[in-house]
Amino acid sequence: MGKKSSQRKNVVMLDNDDTDSVSSSSTSPSEMIVSGAEEVHVDKETLLDQCVDALYEKRGSTREKALASIIETFNSDIQHEFVEKKFATLLQQCLNSIKRGSSKEITLASHVLGLLALTAGPGDKAHEMLEESVSPITEALKSRSDASKIFSLLECLAIITFVGGEEPEETEKSMQLMWQVIHPKIGPNVATAKPAPPMITAMVSAWSFLLTTVGGSALNPKSWQGSISYFSTLLDKDDRAVRIAAGEALALIFEVGSLEKFSVEDKGSSDSSTGEANKSKDILHIQGLRAKVLNQVRSLSVEAGGKGSAKKDLNSQRNTFRDILEFLEEGYTPESSMKIGGDLLTTTTWCQQMQLNFLKHFIGGGFVKHMQENEFLHTVFGFTPKKKMLSGIEHRISGTEKRFYKSPNSVANKARTQFRNKQRMLSQDKNVGYYTERNDI
Repeated sequence: MGKKSSQRKNVVMLDNDDTDSVSSSSTSPSEMIVSGAEEVHVDKETLLDQCVDALYEKRGSTREKALASIIETFNSDIQHEFVEKKFATLLQQCLNSIKRGSSKEITLASHVLGLLALTAGPGDKAHEMLEESVSPITEALKSRSDASKIFSLLECLAIITFVGGEEPEETEKSMQLMWQVIHPKIGPNVATAKPAPPMITAMVSAWSFLLTTVGGSALNPKSWQGSISYFSTLLDKDDRAVRIAAGEALALIFEVGSLEKFSVEDKGSSDSSTGEANKSKDILHIQGLRAKVLNQVRSLSVEAGGKGSAKKDLNSQRNTFRDILEFLEEGYTPESSMKIGGDLLTTTTWCQQMQLNFLKHFIGGGFVKHMQENEFLHTVFGFTPKKKMLSGIEHRISGTEKRFYKSPNSVANKARTQFRNKQRMLSQDKNVGYYTERNDI
């Protein structure tokens, strides 16, 4: 099936001027007292050392300022050498902040951990971070006193799992922890407050981001039964952000395949005749769910604005659900292009688009810098930027960068990414053909 010429294509323009405009509003001390690229590099490393030392201070406000400075510095430059030297120290101090800090300190420390993982890239460091962070993050998620703290913890867990998770079981464990934020495991006769819409949106977005890395076939068949039905109920909620997040999650589920793992109970029957009967019922059940979702998506793609409805948000919803409708009906995935400097980054699947949107939101003003210089992100998106050199100064490759760029792990990660994309394409083709069959069962 060829791609329609009328397919909507989104183009976003970002370049160095954009990052300059973002960073110029808050000039760090290092940028005020140095001149020349090498002096900038040295002074930023000194600033980071001072910030790490400040994380040992007893005063919480001092630690918060230090964490904020670390975030700013990690956004403005890729700190490979600093991570090589101070990875363990920064990791432990951030975990201490998550265990004992205020909500604001936890929010900042969570963001630092995510940037630390993205800078370190896949390998032993990122895997160590995941193993050591899961327990304190899980404990911190149990306290619902501050919504912004929960949002940051969910994003942090998503990022460190995305980078450090080496096995599907590790990724699925993080997905289950996220799910429990909205669906906590509680005893009988225990009442819990309903989660606020922003918390539902944050959980669904983080959960979907991790689903892009595992695919349906690798998931435990008993873990996500009923998730399609749950996301379908979210499409009827009043909050527009919840509806969009749920719609994108459903599009992703239909793209990755293995729909039976998201919709029906695993019967586990060994009898062949019973097994065939159950399979037929399951297929009919999935078809019914898909028909319901299709009707909901169609309605949301043409929804009229209600009282107090923001036009920008309404247009965003309509565009999103038009893309989802086109995908469910005809198999076309949305294509988007982003110009970064002189290079074009293109996404052609729901998986890629959701990864891009999540990472762009998390990194914020440092996104362009990371996309230009972060080898891990190059691998994730199959993106090869033009090599940019500082005027008159050759870029010095550190030992850390050499190990990262040339390590078997980086090659293996790229191979896994290519394999997963291939599997998703096969899965998509299977599902499109699968549902064109009517009552042949």
